[in-house]
Amino acid sequence: MPQLSAIVITRDEAANIGDCLDSVAFCDERIVVDCGSSDGTVDIAKAKGARVAFHEWRGFGPQKNFALSLATGDWVLSIDADERVTPELAGAIKAAVADASADAWELPRRSSFCGRELRHSGWSRDYVLRLFRRGKARFDDAVVHERAICDGPINRLDQLLLHYPVLRLEDALSRMDRYSTASAAALVASGRKVSFLAGIGHGFFSFLRAYVLRLGFLDGAEGFLLAVANAEGSYYRYMKAWLATREAKISRHREAGEHAKQGDARRSGDLRR
Repeated sequence: MPQLSAIVITRDEAANIGDCLDSVAFCDERIVVDCGSSDGTVDIAKAKGARVAFHEWRGFGPQKNFALSLATGDWVLSIDADERVTPELAGAIKAAVADASADAWELPRRSSFCGRELRHSGWSRDYVLRLFRRGKARFDDAVVHERAICDGPINRLDQLLLHYPVLRLEDALSRMDRYSTASAAALVASGRKVSFLAGIGHGFFSFLRAYVLRLGFLDGAEGFLLAVANAEGSYYRYMKAWLATREAKISRHREAGEHAKQGDARRSGDLRR
């Protein structure tokens, strides 16, 4: 039987990591890569029998690739701390790693928001590539919204991976702030021009897409709350990028002005500091 490694990256996931590791107890090894938790995540992971390593945070993609480099199994299951493998999915995974027809498998994921499983809003049964033959796949280097890339054939499982990213509204706000900051930094680094109006436009469209186009209104009050959170995340992503770009321009102009003043002073013979 091929050996299976489970990898998880964490930071302050004490509320999640225990249940997460319990759900992948069927794996031959469980590896947790932490980037500096202060809430007991590491102690809980060790108590559950996981192999724990520290790695400085450089983004989701790089962090998961480091975790992947520690795996020794023939197959790797990548799971987030807020996800759970059901017994039915565990059985399907065991069968999949013995199947030679594919080098990777996508898992259907069902997510909940503030205690309600969402059937619409773009959060229902999204397929994520999480199970793959070691050496046949890796993660891209995206700071956020990373994805696994496989060089071989990919199949799909039918059993659900359960996802609990937002238990309380406070979690949604915290998540939105972290993700918008990281996304804004990536946007600025890409060199794309960002305007003030872009934030308003993207925020409005994010709400429209989740609540109307993806039928979020059928998810009740939680669907509305999610659509608003999506809109805020998109809005703040572009606003943070716009502000960062504006501050960089102001700084460059200020430096250029200082250099010009120094040049004028040298030409006039004024050597005062």
